[in-house]
Amino acid sequence: MQSFRDLTVRELASQCQTVDDIHMMMKELFRETLQQVFEAEIEEHLGYSKHDSSGNNTGNSRNGYSKKSIKTKLGETPLSIPRDRKGEYEPQIIKKYETSINGLEDQIIALYSKGMSTRDIEQHMKDIYGVNVSPSLVSKVTDKILPLVYEWQSRLLEPVYPIVFLDAIHFKVKHENRIVSKAAYTVLGINTDGIKDILGIWIGEDESASFWLNVCQDLKSRGVEDILIVCKDGLSGFSEAISATFPKTDIQSCIIHQLRNNVKGVPMKYRKELMADLKLVYKAVTLEKAESAFQDFKEQWGQKYPAIIKSWETNWLELTTYFSYPVEIRKLIYTTNTIEAFHRQLRKVTKTKTAYPTDNSLRKIVFLATMGVTDRWTVPVPGWMECRQQFEIMFAGRLGK
Repeated sequence: MQSFRDLTVRELASQCQTVDDIHMMMKELFRETLQQVFEAEIEEHLGYSKHDSSGNNTGNSRNGYSKKSIKTKLGETPLSIPRDRKGEYEPQIIKKYETSINGLEDQIIALYSKGMSTRDIEQHMKDIYGVNVSPSLVSKVTDKILPLVYEWQSRLLEPVYPIVFLDAIHFKVKHENRIVSKAAYTVLGINTDGIKDILGIWIGEDESASFWLNVCQDLKSRGVEDILIVCKDGLSGFSEAISATFPKTDIQSCIIHQLRNNVKGVPMKYRKELMADLKLVYKAVTLEKAESAFQDFKEQWGQKYPAIIKSWETNWLELTTYFSYPVEIRKLIYTTNTIEAFHRQLRKVTKTKTAYPTDNSLRKIVFLATMGVTDRWTVPVPGWMECRQQFEIMFAGRLGK
């Protein structure tokens, strides 16, 4: 029978009766091609071709083969790796410790980024490619993106962000043989062109003024010189940190979060009426009318729900910052819905996991999901042209060039 490498495509095709035959033929062609590359590599390494007498007495020569099996999209492929007597030859096309090639690692990462579990990935690779992929291999392959995660988290940022949103999304993570809740604290910025971007995601258990101060200092060290408005939910310690790092920044607390917290202790039969009265406060045209509506609300509900009144009075300045701006900007900053929409996209990917084994496993999936979302953020947010003009007037000289 002719050697496989000596057959033409037409002759190869004549030997195939089924799709499986074609697959096996491609697998053999792939293996034979790699073997030829190995032979060329060791010939280059030794400086003479096989059986060439010029290699006599050179101090080094071929020394048989070692066996190796690699995983590819064509399935498991057995290879014979040439050896030299000095043990100096190392194949270049497939590195010494590589066990998978030909896009298989990219396929694993792509499946992982969709939120598939290790078990699902293992089954998928076996069903589609006939390759046995162990959980440890999936972990090793996906660990290769960790340097990209750290590079992304420390990349340079733009000097000015007109609007920045902050919020947290919580996950379960294994820690010292127990399951703990950890938050991914997200900072989403809208740049001067109106394009959204995730400036960073920090994973931690507790939020505090010192934690947020580190986040703000991180942003500053990465090139952020000024933030015009920050929108947040009830993140504790953040206001102090932002004031210490970016003292000119206005802070707006999320109205929607405030309302959600307000109605928690209100019976259903009173909620509709109470919310209608509160709507007169946060939907007021001016701050003066909002203050007047709040006084009416206080008289109506103060005795029955003093905690709601106290909450509004304590946070009044940050809850009413948006009244200082035109309607177009108000629509963007009175709620953190912009960043919550991003977190809903993360949940689509992460909901299949009840708990993550390590912080790094959480970092990997959050990073991959983030890249999948932000790649689609290529156009300005709605109404940005008007907002930009208003920012230039209200914050003269602070938007940069």
